[in-house]
Amino acid sequence: MARRRYRLFMICAAVILFLLYRVSQNTWDDSAHYATLRHPPASNPPAAGGESPLKPAAKPEHEHEHENGYAPESKPKPQSEPKPESKPAPEHAAGGQKSQGKPSYEDDEETGKNPPKSAVIPSDTRLPPDNKVHWRPVKEHFPVPSESVISLPTGKPLKVPRVQHEFGVESPEAKSRRVARQERVGKEIERAWSGYKKFAWMHDELSPVSAKHRDPFCGWAATLVDSLDTLWIAGLKEQFDEAARAVEQIDFTTTPRNNIPVFETTIRYLGGLLGAFDVSGGHDGGYPMLLTKAVELAEILMGIFDTPNRMPILYYQWQPEYASQPHRAGSVGIAELGTLSMEFTRLAQLTSQYKYYDAVDRITDALIELQKQGTSIPGLFPENLDASGCNHTATALRSSLSEAAQKQMDEDLSNKPENYRPGKNSKADPQTVEKQPAKKQNEPVEKAKQVPTQQTAKRGKPPFGANGFTANWDCVPQGLVVGGYGFQQYHMGGGQDSAYEYFPKEYLLLGGLESKYQKLYVDAVEAINEWLLYRPMTDGDWDILFPAKVSTAGNPSQDLVATFEVTHLTCFIGGMYGLGGKIFGREKDLETAKRLTDGCVWAYQSTVSGIMPEGSQVLACPTLEKCDFNETLWWEKLDPAKDWRDKQVADDKDKATVGEALKETANSHDAAGGSKAVHKRAAVPLPKPGADDDVGSELPQSLKDKIGFKNGEQKKPTGSSVGIQRDPDAPVDSVLEAHRLPPQEPEEQQVILPDKPQTHEEFVKQRIAEMGFAPGVVHIQSRQYILRPEAIESVWYMYRITGDPIWMEKGWKMFEATIRATRTEIANSAIDDVNSEEPGLKDEMESFWLAETLKYYYLLFSEPSVISLDEWVLNTEAHPFKRPGGSVIGHSI
Repeated sequence: MARRRYRLFMICAAVILFLLYRVSQNTWDDSAHYATLRHPPASNPPAAGGESPLKPAAKPEHEHEHENGYAPESKPKPQSEPKPESKPAPEHAAGGQKSQGKPSYEDDEETGKNPPKSAVIPSDTRLPPDNKVHWRPVKEHFPVPSESVISLPTGKPLKVPRVQHEFGVESPEAKSRRVARQERVGKEIERAWSGYKKFAWMHDELSPVSAKHRDPFCGWAATLVDSLDTLWIAGLKEQFDEAARAVEQIDFTTTPRNNIPVFETTIRYLGGLLGAFDVSGGHDGGYPMLLTKAVELAEILMGIFDTPNRMPILYYQWQPEYASQPHRAGSVGIAELGTLSMEFTRLAQLTSQYKYYDAVDRITDALIELQKQGTSIPGLFPENLDASGCNHTATALRSSLSEAAQKQMDEDLSNKPENYRPGKNSKADPQTVEKQPAKKQNEPVEKAKQVPTQQTAKRGKPPFGANGFTANWDCVPQGLVVGGYGFQQYHMGGGQDSAYEYFPKEYLLLGGLESKYQKLYVDAVEAINEWLLYRPMTDGDWDILFPAKVSTAGNPSQDLVATFEVTHLTCFIGGMYGLGGKIFGREKDLETAKRLTDGCVWAYQSTVSGIMPEGSQVLACPTLEKCDFNETLWWEKLDPAKDWRDKQVADDKDKATVGEALKETANSHDAAGGSKAVHKRAAVPLPKPGADDDVGSELPQSLKDKIGFKNGEQKKPTGSSVGIQRDPDAPVDSVLEAHRLPPQEPEEQQVILPDKPQTHEEFVKQRIAEMGFAPGVVHIQSRQYILRPEAIESVWYMYRITGDPIWMEKGWKMFEATIRATRTEIANSAIDDVNSEEPGLKDEMESFWLAETLKYYYLLFSEPSVISLDEWVLNTEAHPFKRPGGSVIGHSI
């Protein structure tokens, strides 16, 4: 009996503990909340009239804000909404429809009342059943009023000049060769995809040597998403179908990373989903989940624009604890800032939700305003920009004055209400200004957990929140400005490249209805032509150009410093010049495009492996006109220490002459019965203490340590020693050359001596042989190749634009060299040294290998109608977006 009572007592206790735990965690509410976020419905709820909100629609008559900003709706917002009895679950990110009830922390827009102090987004650290933190929708701090949302340009698309060459009838021989090459590329696509599927499925990237996986991005299956449209274009429909359905399992609301890299996420994931949706038929195709997932991801990314000036935060800390707080942008790179427009524009076109276009159009307008203010090189943007929207110098000055004035006002404020805290230069009603805790000195803005403060003072242009709230930052507003101090860098390489690439492409995507992109392109190209383009000094008949990297402190005509670099990332520029030249009627740009693209072909053919290195430097001609190859000048660049080296050789000859004289003297001394031990061990007389260094001085301790002396004795060399090694990149090894050791008897010391001083010619020839330099190359700062696509990208553009089959031949030679050097047992790997006959494999396969590189090779040998440049425009990750007025096409093999 006692045992039964004890059992009953234990059951009751367990039930009570469980109920207490559920009450404390409030999991009834949250479980439904997280389930909605992590498992979205298969399709969005229908809009008015039974249409899906993801279907294209005419511009709605009424646009209203929803919880995350603003979304057009097909009917006016009702006068009032029923108040829920309990807090409802927030709307799903991809839904696009406002929930019937409002969470308690939202503003009461209908009554116009300000939210209470409790309106701060609650800090909810409870975890869902999978024990992961998940993103959730949060209230915007700086929303754009619905009447201020920038709509897509309207009207009939303009007649843009034809981009693609009008190809004629193909001969049977040419077609047979082209199709055979296309099939060869197709097999490499299928092989690389199979390796990813087998060893890295649902992970970001394949490690193609170790047959493992890695997740350098957010762990959202980057290669899978990035490769979708490649699979479709290559005719791998079954693989596409399997991958497209797997996309539904990707959970964009959580990632092990603390931040989301916005640039990479936008071009690879968002661009990949949109491109796959377009090529598979768009709204008339069978894969609506691709657009649904694109919207889901975009809703998360929209949080990056929730800043006072709507400039994006490009490394977005997505966790609710952080994302729910007000933030402002900071220092940004021009490429990351300017490479968002195409993806968000295409999403706006497909969903008719103009908030996506509004977000990126404000960036474009900010860039235009910066050009109006002027940059050091008009038309170009420096690598680093300040997107905070605050003039920090003016803010510091005003803060100092305000603090002094505050001391004089203390007595007057003693009779004011407790929550009275006037803003600087503010005319706010003291009854509506909330009391705020003092900000700690030097507290970082990004990490400070701020509470919005009512402000009605006109301290610069909006946007402020619709309710009059703004962040508690002391800020003198300003637009986008040049960031950093000292020299500014301008170039077309990584960090700047794709911002310029998007100007002509965005123009095409908008049907030519937004002329500002044409001006941005033209101004940039004119500046590149004037300040960046150079002709390398090469041996042969190459007629090629490259863009240099230049630095200036603000007066380029006086202080410009140029680095004549050849980087793989800059090779996109040939395609950009070709595309812009065609659509804007600039024939000279097309001629420049050929020379720029041929420059990268030359870089491929100038290495041992036949593959272009990541980055190198070359000797430049004085002008853009062809110059004769000057071997003397090239050698001087390779050996800046020529004069010093010649002096060392001359000194060594003098010492040898003295040695011969001493040897004769010693021999005479020996004949007379004198000792010969000392003179037998040295080719030059042993130095006396304090002797001049030119004839051999006491070795410094650092050198003794380097060559093996210790406590006056010399160590025996290890088995791996082959002598004192000279760094081939070091211009002068003055210590070793100035203090050459006298030769030692092998049986006594076992010293391996350094070689005799090299002549300038000997040094240069050895350096060229060891480094594999082609004529004109003076340095290779990065010898690796990481499967990049930029060179073959421009080759493809040149073939499609000119119709010249020579580009197919150049591309095929590049393909064969690339496959030969990168192929592994299961896929392809980045390599460590393009100037090696057997490069080492880095065990990395970037997602762009399938998304871009192999796609461009495949398209080079496809029929011209496949992804025609007159129907499609490709983003910087080679994802094709449908141009207005075009028709969706399938694949052709």
